[in-house]
Amino acid sequence: MPARRPVRWHIAVFLAPAVLVYTAIMIVPLFGTLNLALYNREGDARVFVGLANFATLFGDPRWSASFWNALGNNAWFFLIHMLVQNPIGILLAALLSSPRLRMAAFYRTAIFIPTILSFVIVGFVWKLILSPIWGIAPGMLGAVSLKGLFAPWLGQEGAALTTLALVSVWQFVGIPMMLIYAALLSIPDEVMEAAEMDGITGWSRFRRIQLPLILPSIGIISILTFVGNFNAFDLIYVAQGALAGPNFATDILGTFLYRTFFGFQLQLGDPHMGAAIATAMFLIILAGVCLYLFGIQTRLRRYQF
Repeated sequence: MPARRPVRWHIAVFLAPAVLVYTAIMIVPLFGTLNLALYNREGDARVFVGLANFATLFGDPRWSASFWNALGNNAWFFLIHMLVQNPIGILLAALLSSPRLRMAAFYRTAIFIPTILSFVIVGFVWKLILSPIWGIAPGMLGAVSLKGLFAPWLGQEGAALTTLALVSVWQFVGIPMMLIYAALLSIPDEVMEAAEMDGITGWSRFRRIQLPLILPSIGIISILTFVGNFNAFDLIYVAQGALAGPNFATDILGTFLYRTFFGFQLQLGDPHMGAAIATAMFLIILAGVCLYLFGIQTRLRRYQF
């Protein structure tokens, strides 16, 4: 009779603190939000209304217009990060991984430093830099004879969101850079030596050898960018306020949720509608993560060592 395998109680003991903390600050509030979205307040009573809040959110013209505007802005905010931040991060990682580059550690540190700065600091500093009254941007462009290109971008409906997205790219480009840099360093030396023996060097080696091998890391960066951007709030709030001006041109789901849940100025807070918006945000993020896990990650496994 085979001997029974011992029960590894130590695994549960070590995991218990993390599970309890995660449950307390993530799982319980999540189910509380889902529960709150199914109720409404009539007078002093809390009444179960089922999916009526979601019907109002998507069916009422006033609510649906604000929701779809915020969702569209969020999608544009995410798209800029995908098309600008991540390619620049990959390019910087490829440059910094070159053994011929001097002072690579200094460059990595300098590029990564904005990532650890507070949203409040970044938002206020860039708002001051881009101010047409006391900002330094007009003078800096004037120094290179490009002052005519300056405009009050944060005050223009068509440019404010793109400007803030590029500020966010500047702050967080260090994250994809470091992740891709670590992935490039993990490629076995034998693979690189074999490519060099075959005469594949420089950018050709990166494009034909290294890039396919770091596709799983690029996939991880993409889904992290998606989750982070659809949870965004701080930078927009600091730079443009809760109203996400001008004329809600920078309004994203996070600021729309904040105004609805807590209220702002003359708008009264409605926790139940706010919970419905938060639930919609959760479902959007969940759908994106599931699409990646089941539709993309399985195809990228072939490139893993």
